[in-house]
Amino acid sequence: MGLVNWEWHGRSAANGAAALLASVAAIALSAQPANAQQAADQQTDQTKKTDEEKAAPAGATLLDQILVISRTGETAIESLASASHVGQEQLNRRMATTPNEMLLGVPGVAAQADARRVSTSINIRGLQDFGRVAVIVDGARQNFQRSDHGTQSTFYIDPELVKSVDVIRGPVANTYGSGAIGGVVFFDTKDAADFLKPDETWAGSVTGRYDSNGKGWTTSASGAYRFNENWDALGNIVYRNYDDYKDGGGDTVKGTGFDVLSGLLKTTIRPTDNSELKLSWVGSSDAWTEISGGVPVNDVDLKSNTFTARYNITDEDKSWLDLHINTSYNKTNLDLTSLVPQNRFDPVTGLPVVLPAGSQSTFDVGTTGIDIWNTSRFETGGIAHELTYGGDWAGDNVKTGGAAGGDSFYTPSGKRNVSGAYVQDKLTWEWLEVIAGLRYDSYSLKDDTRDTSGDRVSPRITVGVTPFESAGLAGLQFYGTYAEGYRSPSITETLISGNHPAGVSFPFLPNPNLRPETGKTTEFGINYKQNDMIEAGDALRIKAAYFNNDVDDYIDGVTLSPFDPTSGCPFGPGIPICFQYQNFAKAKINGFEMEGVYDAAWGYAGLSASIINGHTISYEGDRADLATIPSSQVTAQLGLRFLEDKLTVGGEVQYNGKPKGNAVAKNYTLVNAFASYQATNNLKVDFRADNLFDVKYANPLNGSTTVAVYEPGITLKLAATMRFGG
Repeated sequence: MGLVNWEWHGRSAANGAAALLASVAAIALSAQPANAQQAADQQTDQTKKTDEEKAAPAGATLLDQILVISRTGETAIESLASASHVGQEQLNRRMATTPNEMLLGVPGVAAQADARRVSTSINIRGLQDFGRVAVIVDGARQNFQRSDHGTQSTFYIDPELVKSVDVIRGPVANTYGSGAIGGVVFFDTKDAADFLKPDETWAGSVTGRYDSNGKGWTTSASGAYRFNENWDALGNIVYRNYDDYKDGGGDTVKGTGFDVLSGLLKTTIRPTDNSELKLSWVGSSDAWTEISGGVPVNDVDLKSNTFTARYNITDEDKSWLDLHINTSYNKTNLDLTSLVPQNRFDPVTGLPVVLPAGSQSTFDVGTTGIDIWNTSRFETGGIAHELTYGGDWAGDNVKTGGAAGGDSFYTPSGKRNVSGAYVQDKLTWEWLEVIAGLRYDSYSLKDDTRDTSGDRVSPRITVGVTPFESAGLAGLQFYGTYAEGYRSPSITETLISGNHPAGVSFPFLPNPNLRPETGKTTEFGINYKQNDMIEAGDALRIKAAYFNNDVDDYIDGVTLSPFDPTSGCPFGPGIPICFQYQNFAKAKINGFEMEGVYDAAWGYAGLSASIINGHTISYEGDRADLATIPSSQVTAQLGLRFLEDKLTVGGEVQYNGKPKGNAVAKNYTLVNAFASYQATNNLKVDFRADNLFDVKYANPLNGSTTVAVYEPGITLKLAATMRFGG
């Protein structure tokens, strides 16, 4: 049952607490402006903006904040790469239930999820699944995989536990682990230091939230304690209970309800002035019912646990020593119990069998990782160097089991190890910046009968120039990049075997001869930052890039004919086709991305966009549309601040364009609205309306699944948070 056994009692108490807080929220919203002014007068000096904060407004720090994932302490606007940062303010405003909602408007990033929505696969620039996008929680790779229609790789993290999200797109992220030819998404969970005020020893908060669509309740409680100036700890527990939601057409989408309990424990210890150790655990216990043909067929129980230890030590000036040592272990256990007898095909013989009610299948995936790097900063001949060098290792241990014909048979057991070492030098001289790096990757993969391995060296070169000195153009920077990445085949891609479980029987063929993928990306981009443009204290930040990614030996599933003697598909009665993962000559993906924000005292305005196209090319030269190309998107955001920044209201409009070659997708536009009100020092109220015009739409990435899953229609969210401390 996983590393942590959860029990949850008193659901009515949780619902009652949420209802009470929602009632408080309604009262607070109806308060007179005089009360708001009184609350503003009661603010402590700690909550007031400093002069530095006014010079760099909060909204602009969306691109000005240091990326947690950066090896050299860069902000997104400084990075010579397509990088984005989503901070706590943005996460609070989105009132996210799922990771997909946390990533709203991040260019080039999409999320695929089935009806449950809490299990998510992230797509960056048309690449996803099997480790092409490295999803990292507090330094731990999330590599859970279960063979099914639709998405193949999923992870589990409750948005309430997350402090920030960093995204780096493309294989320039190759210092963050093997295989990330699409990019990296790093979820950083909350810290006690972010929760406690400087003069507090302890603090706590309770949040209650109600969602109208699905009649969903969320209850969250946080507590933090500062033992001394060098040691603090934080705990957070979140419970969500959602019924099936309705789509934009008013139809109930069966199987979309869920009941999930999540938690976070984190402690930070600072042994010296120049060192820090963070220990954390993130866990999730989830339960839901799978639907097929409108009938419940499986009960699913999931336990996910992530343990991390992150240590950093520097010399006094952060010159030669800036050493990071991260270790992690992630374990995900999924148990499937059939509710009704199910007609299946025996995975070995292909003959019809009946899987009786109560039959179980298990999926256990454990990932162990270690990541060590150091950055040395020095100068030679007037050129500043930031030399980063390190190595990493990750091991997947997959164990599946169950009754004959059970689903776990098609997710093979096995072990895979990937490791790498790299060196990268960032050179800066006046208006010129150059980043040059090399990464070495190796992998091994095996089960009881097969063993395969490989290795490769991947380069990166980036050149950035800031050629202008005039006031209006001094913040304009141009860059160009060529980078390569290397992804080894996964256990499932290499070892899947047996017969298709239901519907039509056909065999899956293993392919131990799969070659690794090599991503080769060329990118040209601009960064622009300017302060005090229209009024004192305002700020403008813009990032834009064009990219072209050629993925050599791209791996995808293909159907083979038994009538073709060269296919390897056996000819026999009842074998219409075979399925096998094979290499294509390449996948070609190109596109454009931009994001920008203007922030001033009165509010902020943001705009982001992404256009992505892609196709595969076989070794015979045949082209085919790439099914994982997401919608082209344009997202506009506007927020207005009132009552000395105590009240923020605004909205978002997002246009989604039909991907080329997607037979089921359509164009659609979503409109959202939000409001946030700091009623007192200890009470905050949030309101949000998602899909305000009740549009009926489906995620184009789900177009390859057997049943179209429409997304939620209009959803009203109301939450209240009470905080206390001393």
